[in-house]
Amino acid sequence: MSVATLALPPKPLARQARGWLMAAICIAIITLMLMPLVMSFLASFRPLAETSAVPPTYLPSALSLENYQKVANYQQGVWTYVRNSTVVAGLTIVLCLALSVPAGFALARFPVPGKEIWFVLILASMMIPYQALLVPIYLMFAKLGLTGNHFGLAILHTILQLPFSVYLMRNSFESVPKELEEAARVDGASTAFQLRRVFIPLALPGMVTVALFAFITSWNEFIGALILMNTESAFTVPIMLTGVVSGDFGSVDWGALQASVVVSMLPCLLVYLALQRYYVSGLLAGAVK
Repeated sequence: MSVATLALPPKPLARQARGWLMAAICIAIITLMLMPLVMSFLASFRPLAETSAVPPTYLPSALSLENYQKVANYQQGVWTYVRNSTVVAGLTIVLCLALSVPAGFALARFPVPGKEIWFVLILASMMIPYQALLVPIYLMFAKLGLTGNHFGLAILHTILQLPFSVYLMRNSFESVPKELEEAARVDGASTAFQLRRVFIPLALPGMVTVALFAFITSWNEFIGALILMNTESAFTVPIMLTGVVSGDFGSVDWGALQASVVVSMLPCLLVYLALQRYYVSGLLAGAVK
C-alpha cells in the first residue's frame, strides 16, 4: 500500500463531513427564513410604549396582550373578518376543484381536438395581470348582483387560481398508469366511474395541492376584495389589516400591525402543516414518467 493511499481520509469520514456541512447550510437557511416570523411574533407582544421606541427594541421587556386586544375589538371584531375570509376561501376551494378536476381529466385522457392549444391558452391567461381586468369584472358582477357578497368574491378568486389548478390536475391525471385505465375499461367501467373510483383516489395529492393554493390565494388577496366588498361586515382579513394599523395623526401602529400579521398568518400555517405530506407529492405529480 503506497504512502499516497494511506494519506487519503477514509470515505465514511468524508461522507460524514459532507453531511454535517449540508446540515449546517440547511440550518442557516431555515434560521434566515424563520427570523422575520419570530421577530414579528415577539413584536406582537410588546407593550404599547415599546412599539414606537427609538431606538427600537428587538425583545419585549414584558409580554403584553394589548395589541391583540386592539385587533380583536377592531370595528366588527377580528373573528368576523376571519369568518368572512374562511367562507370565501372555502367557496374558492370548492369551485376550483369542481372546475379543474374534470378539465384536467379531459385534457389528460380524452382525445380532444387541439387540446394542447387550449391548454396553452389556459396557461397564457396567467400572464395577464388581473388588476387590469378588475373594472370590467366589477361592472359585470354589478349587473349580476355579485358585488358585496362572498360568493362573487369567491368567483373572482377562482378565476385567478383556475389556470394553475388545471395545470396541476392535468399533470396529476397524466401520472396515473394507463394500465389501470385499460383494466377498468375491460371490466366495463364507465368514464364517470373511472374518474370517481380510479383516478381521483390516485390524484388526491394533486387535489390537495390545488385546495392549498386556492386557500392561500383567497386568504391573502386584497385588491379584488377591496373593490367588490362594500360593507364593513363583509370585509375580509386583508382589508382589516389596512385599517387596524392606523394610529393617531396618520402614524402606523406597529404593535397592532404585528399582531394582525400573526393572526392572518396562523390559518395558512396550520393548513400547510396539516397538508404538507400531500403538497410535495402533488407538485411532483407527472414530473417523472
